[in-house]
Amino acid sequence: MKKYIYSLLIIAATGSIKPAMAQNKAYETMVDGVKVVVQPSGNNIIEIQTVIRGGVDTYPASKMGIETMAMRALTECGTLKHDKNSFKNALDKVSASIDGHAGKDYATINMSCVKSDFDTVWGLYTEAIDEPKFDTTEFSRIKQDAINDLRSEESQPDASIDKMANKIAFAGRDYAKEPQGTPEIINGLTAAEAKAYYNSVLTKSRMFIVVVGDISQAEIESKVRSLISPIKKGAPYVMKDSFFRVYNNSFNEESKELATNYVEGVTSGPEVSAPDYYAFQIAMRIFADRHFLDIRTNNGLSYAPQAWFSPGSVSVAKFSVSTTMPNKYIAVFDKLVDSTKHHGFTAAELADKKVAYLTGFYYKNETNGAQAGSIVANEVLFNDWRKSLTLIDNVKKVTLADINNAFNKYIGNIVWVYQGDTKKVDPTLYKNGTLHTGDNPVNN
Repeated sequence: MKKYIYSLLIIAATGSIKPAMAQNKAYETMVDGVKVVVQPSGNNIIEIQTVIRGGVDTYPASKMGIETMAMRALTECGTLKHDKNSFKNALDKVSASIDGHAGKDYATINMSCVKSDFDTVWGLYTEAIDEPKFDTTEFSRIKQDAINDLRSEESQPDASIDKMANKIAFAGRDYAKEPQGTPEIINGLTAAEAKAYYNSVLTKSRMFIVVVGDISQAEIESKVRSLISPIKKGAPYVMKDSFFRVYNNSFNEESKELATNYVEGVTSGPEVSAPDYYAFQIAMRIFADRHFLDIRTNNGLSYAPQAWFSPGSVSVAKFSVSTTMPNKYIAVFDKLVDSTKHHGFTAAELADKKVAYLTGFYYKNETNGAQAGSIVANEVLFNDWRKSLTLIDNVKKVTLADINNAFNKYIGNIVWVYQGDTKKVDPTLYKNGTLHTGDNPVNN
């Protein structure tokens, strides 16, 4: 049975049958200047995501977290027609959900319900977006919840090392800002500030809406027109897409009492408009497998080494590891990168990874929410939501030469950060490298 399912996934990935996302034709329509993308679903669930472009470049570092708090407040502080409890009760009565999220490049306000409850939930969704209350008492409550979450996260080494890496690697850029903020900044925010910020970014020029569900175009356009009628037009917005380049290896350390030591590296990745974008994605997925095999299986240096491509308006490659032997890790890492650059990836690795990439993508995008999220991400990053439906074509075009060239082009100097026992790490190995220097930390 498992072999049969896997065969179906391979067929879907290689194009012999149509994946779930392509069974019904998606389309876009403009409603009073706002783009609306519609993906028929073939099921009884309605998923809607309203997107506000901008993310971290819409507020100063001193107000990090304000967009996250504003998004939470839309449903957690009640509306002009419902207090927080009656709003939640109305959703619970029909087993629906409405929530807001903020990231580095955009924020979303999401709703999900069964089709028979669409009219009821849409009314609540419209209230949350157009008539949020920003009640001061409730805002104080969600502030404390956010602060508790952040303090809990600070005690998690994986989250802590990633924040440190972002802060140092992106210093001077908007991407250094953390959308969740800090306990100190969140504590100082007021409901009035969050409301004023929300009103400043809630403009038609920053918005687009994604609908995944079986609703007529006429009904969608009518409801969207009603939703956006009170919203101002606003100034045009274009995402700032910039290239991240590391000119020299660097190493920053922070002493912490941890059971093991944590290392993370950040280096270049292609801009979303680059022709080798998909090639680099695949190259990094293959390298992640090699990284795991070499670091954990072959050398026993870590239980969960990772390597990944992090796309966005600033795209980067990242490497992370928790280890008791940080000097040995960098030696193995350097040799692995050097070997990959000199010998390249193999045709078999490329073929396997294409299948794994595509089957994983379509498997994860079987739900309406995941499909909407994919459309949103492609519209924000590429200004082309259709890339979420044509991924298979873009991936199939990638050649072995493409992935080898992309890896060699972008993987170079690295910003390294370290948390743990600083007596166990030699910063010069990370800054100067371990190849061709006479050093051999693996044997130390």
